[in-house]
Amino acid sequence: MLIRPMRPDDFDAVWPVLRDIARAGETYALDPGLDRAAGWALWGEAPRATFVAERDGAILGSYYIKPNAAGPGDHVCNAGYIVAPAARGQGVAAALCAHSLAEAARMGFAAMQFNMVVASNQVAVRLWRRHGFLIVGTLPGAYRHATLGLVDCHVMYRTLHDQAG
Repeated sequence: MLIRPMRPDDFDAVWPVLRDIARAGETYALDPGLDRAAGWALWGEAPRATFVAERDGAILGSYYIKPNAAGPGDHVCNAGYIVAPAARGQGVAAALCAHSLAEAARMGFAAMQFNMVVASNQVAVRLWRRHGFLIVGTLPGAYRHATLGLVDCHVMYRTLHDQAG
């Protein structure tokens, strides 16, 4: 698997994954009616960097890195990850997470924070914990899950000092 910076033409493969995740309403706080232009702005324009994972020319997943806040908070980054359905369970998200931690440290960020990890998404919670993230807060009923109703969200955080190269 190769993880590399996303090119504009890669969004043709990234968009259906992002669109379907938004529509599902189970893991991301995104408008279920997210259109392609807004998806590109979110995934391709707003981040400081966006990467894709590919194997044999097929896009398996993607992630972005951006400052979590402005000014005095811009030393903490935020990242978002998506994995194509056919690539799930193959270690793609773990590889993307490891890559993003190293890349964020290389970019000079001191920490990474996830603002809304949907608590019912136990696969993600376990993965982020394996990568050193701590649950630093829980927001009761902060997510309107499409099938479960109101569910909690975790704020997860880790420093990047051990990632500096």
